[in-house]
Amino acid sequence: MAKIVVIGGSFAGLTAALEARRKLGPEHKVLMISKTDNFVFIPSMIWVPFGWREVEDVTAPLRPILNKAGVEFMHAEATKILPKENKVKTSQGVIDYDYLVVATGPDLDFDSVEGLGPNKGNVECICNPKSALEARKHWKEFLKNPGTVVIGAAPAAGCAGAAYEFLFNMEYALRKNGVRKKTDLYWITPEPFLGHFGIEGIAGGEGMLKAFMKMFNIKYITEAAIEKVDKEKVYLKGGKVIPYKFSMIMPAFMGAKVIRDSEGLANPRGFIPTHDSYQHKEFPNIFAAGIAVDVPPPFKPGKVPLNVPKTGYPSDEAGKVAAENIKRLIEGRYDLQSKPFGKIPGLCIMDAGHKEVIIVSNHLFKPRQFAVMIPNVFYDINKRLFEKYFMWKVRTGRSYLP
Repeated sequence: MAKIVVIGGSFAGLTAALEARRKLGPEHKVLMISKTDNFVFIPSMIWVPFGWREVEDVTAPLRPILNKAGVEFMHAEATKILPKENKVKTSQGVIDYDYLVVATGPDLDFDSVEGLGPNKGNVECICNPKSALEARKHWKEFLKNPGTVVIGAAPAAGCAGAAYEFLFNMEYALRKNGVRKKTDLYWITPEPFLGHFGIEGIAGGEGMLKAFMKMFNIKYITEAAIEKVDKEKVYLKGGKVIPYKFSMIMPAFMGAKVIRDSEGLANPRGFIPTHDSYQHKEFPNIFAAGIAVDVPPPFKPGKVPLNVPKTGYPSDEAGKVAAENIKRLIEGRYDLQSKPFGKIPGLCIMDAGHKEVIIVSNHLFKPRQFAVMIPNVFYDINKRLFEKYFMWKVRTGRSYLP
């Protein structure tokens, strides 16, 4: 009998746990350890500040999903991994494992920018339900006394796409609330050009986004390095200062604290080096999936650091690969499935505030044989449909579906 332990209950972790259980016989044990007891569809946090989505609408309790599938659930925080001993320390005791999947998601690196983060400046974040609801409170206050809005991403951020989505939803919300003429709207990004997204862009993307910026009268600054924020201003390297009344800045990510506190497991930023099979390069019974995986940017560094996006779809795919490869190892096989991160297909729906852009490519990273951005200027229906589909998939435990 083998015991498979999965740390983390979001896209990668939930998929890995359910797929491991589905692929393995009943004699094997699958246990998930998660410090949160709910799955939350984080991509929908872009709508929460404006009251267009409630957190409970995109939340599903993990325990009943896992119990139905035959996966044990431990609501606890993993505090340290001991890879040489095959043990995980948690807030509820020490857990042994034969195989481990680390799918812990990110910690938010607010400290890399002075003043960024909760209770420091006055800058919002939409990376989790708590911060999205806090942004809603400040949005309501902003409407009483509107002014300049600054949306963007910090140096080394790896989720510029979500910040773009929030930018265009902000523009739409300003118009919908009748205050657009009272505001200047800024987009500040570490990208070397609009639409780089941390994947070197998609053909036609830069031109399309420039057209959007002109159409919506959004001022933008590329290669922007935020040095400091306070309660009234954003300070950029080079001396430019932008006063604001409302701001949302996407921070850089780093590996979860449990990874950073586990000696020999990860690089200094807390990301785990793996083969293309998502198997740890030193510990063959450890796999990583999702944001926990170390994915070096495939492009030359620009003037401002920028990281690659580790979004829901590639996280889901990595979780499936990890589960399949654990099954193969248990069966005594060493022909592990390989799916390099950069060769996972790019599938993304970018909500643009009552409009949307569908992004499809055969590979996330170049070289690509196929890549297209398809604008839908009439309605933003597809991301909402995908949200409904994915929440149904989660609640019914159908991890094998795309």
